[in-house]
Amino acid sequence: MIEEEQVLKRFVALDPHLDERGRRRFAAVEARSAGYGGIAAVSRATGIAASTIGRGLAELDEVAPLRIDRVRRPGGGRKPLVAQDEKLLADLAALVEPSARGDPMSPLRWTCKSLRRLACELCALGHKISHTVVGELLKKQKFSLQANRKTREGESHPDRDAQFGHINTAVAAALAEKQPVISVDTKKKELVGDFKNNGREWRPKGDPEEVRVHDFLIKELGRAVPYGVYDFAANDGWVSVGMNHDTAAFAVQSIRRWWQEIGRARYPLATKLVITADGGGSNGSRVRLWKLELQRLADELDIDIEVHHLPPGTSKWNKIEHRMFSFITINWRAQPLVSYRVIVDLISATKTDTGLSIRCELDKASYPKGILVSAAELAAIKIKPAEFHGEWNYTISSRRSDRAVDS
Repeated sequence: MIEEEQVLKRFVALDPHLDERGRRRFAAVEARSAGYGGIAAVSRATGIAASTIGRGLAELDEVAPLRIDRVRRPGGGRKPLVAQDEKLLADLAALVEPSARGDPMSPLRWTCKSLRRLACELCALGHKISHTVVGELLKKQKFSLQANRKTREGESHPDRDAQFGHINTAVAAALAEKQPVISVDTKKKELVGDFKNNGREWRPKGDPEEVRVHDFLIKELGRAVPYGVYDFAANDGWVSVGMNHDTAAFAVQSIRRWWQEIGRARYPLATKLVITADGGGSNGSRVRLWKLELQRLADELDIDIEVHHLPPGTSKWNKIEHRMFSFITINWRAQPLVSYRVIVDLISATKTDTGLSIRCELDKASYPKGILVSAAELAAIKIKPAEFHGEWNYTISSRRSDRAVDS
């Protein structure tokens, strides 16, 4: 009688090296050597079906055995669904084709394209298919699960690249002359309170930070408006956290505070301040109040302020976005911004291995919206547009000398 334990040991040792035909023939040889009852014994020991062992025995007796490169006889096994159903691939392609998104008659126009949903739609079209086979077919057709990718920046201005070249030349020249060059922008406004903040941090297992389910403004706490100033040469920054509105007055006040606290001491011989900024928002190229406030700042500092705006649709290319704001977001990930104090401390603690440091202060002043700049005030601004796109590139000079001459 066959010893099933010994058969199992031999099968376990050989199984990783055997294909379907090899397993079938191994079981057949063991069953034949055992004699009567061998098929049942080998089946119990190895888990191989008795019918499979029977086919293996038949193969051992064949006059013309299978070629060495084949596992089954030609035509063995069920044909693939795509061979049985000629329309299957075409109907599946029509369901997942990206162009179908714009077709209001597409059956999946307004639903997610999960494997089960696709299988249901294919069955409704008369095909017999499971969601697992749908997944296999999609992989063979080079489909994969993909998220959205932020790449479209809107309509590109024909002089976009030329403007970037102009900015690069101006910045390089100012840095060579040891003049201060800063990049400015407003970071995304944040709700103050125990709200969910994206990201994860290490905590004891089963003890996540509990936050509110809904993100509704708490009027008593308000929202934070972080306006940043990034110093190109020094690789450090300043952030004013406003409690009010993101206006041009707030933006220029943030630049003023940076100069008073850091810039003046760092650049005592400065004759101009170079600013790169987005084309929109509180520091937009068309914002009258922005230019008026910069004029007041130039008068106070008695230096020229040279401004270069990024072309439309390129705000994410602003240096401050990837040199400073991105690291602030990393530093406070998964941290509920429960108070202004917490926000200021988290921003101030942001550092990088390349030497970035940030100073942050809370600005409690009120900056009302809707301040109008009269035509007379606009005409009084001492602004000199550049020859290349003067609406994007201009210099605002101090009026102190003019006032001295008048007096």
